[in-house]
Amino acid sequence: MLGTAEVPAFLVESFRPMNAAVLHTVGKPPRYEQFADPIAQDGEVIVHVHAASLKPIDKQLASGSHYASNRAIPFICGIDGVGVLDDGERVYFGGPRPPYGAMAERTVVRSAFTFPIPDNLNDETAAAVANPGVSAWLSLAHRAKLAAGENVLILGATGITGALAVQIAKILGAARVVAAGRNRERLNELRQLGADATIQLDTSETELREAITREAAKSGFQVVLDYVWGRPAEAFFAAITRKQGIRCRGSRDALCAGRRKRGRDHRIASGSSAQRAFDDDGHSGNSVTRSAD
Repeated sequence: MLGTAEVPAFLVESFRPMNAAVLHTVGKPPRYEQFADPIAQDGEVIVHVHAASLKPIDKQLASGSHYASNRAIPFICGIDGVGVLDDGERVYFGGPRPPYGAMAERTVVRSAFTFPIPDNLNDETAAAVANPGVSAWLSLAHRAKLAAGENVLILGATGITGALAVQIAKILGAARVVAAGRNRERLNELRQLGADATIQLDTSETELREAITREAAKSGFQVVLDYVWGRPAEAFFAAITRKQGIRCRGSRDALCAGRRKRGRDHRIASGSSAQRAFDDDGHSGNSVTRSAD
């Protein structure tokens, strides 16, 4: 048990300790130990944690490589999870007040950052699905502004966020969703989740470019959500520039405007701003390509 002399005074909110995953050194694993209990301030609530998710962003925050990394240590790891409030309501929560985190018996968050959970969703699933689900939804609905009847290509669809993006695109009314990924088994499963077609990414450059060209020829893509960058993105750009004569300039945050053909204007913007709105699952570098007819 930590004595109060071992913890900075501003961290000691009560003398009743709880168990937590406490980070003492950036870049090193957290330690399972006791930590002072949180006390809620105005507008905050105490959450008795049942499950906390572990995602790439949690590792990035602990390593100090994320733009939002907490420089004040020690602190408790974890940015979101599931628990119950003092009144017994079961909620998903996000954004604990530092130095508190989700990987503890209890944490403290703003009441506005708690959301009720359906009874038919267990704690573990609710904790794991919310962050990547919100990330996919923000990228499609907020950043890309996907409209009903438009067509979507998702590069890196076999990951958790990509698979959720396939389903969310359909819920938002996408006419056609093409899922691209490396895992063949997962690609087959995505057809059952709403994907109209799939593309295998671990093929030759020529085969990949031709596959994208073939799918684009059927109905075009108004939105492209990219979780992988690198070679798949290069193949996509090669396919659409050859087909439609698009010229790109500037960084990935810049607009990418093509020649006016039949009134079509293609533009590209990074999806990282959508991610920052809720701190994605570690895909803060994903991009959204938007093509407006």
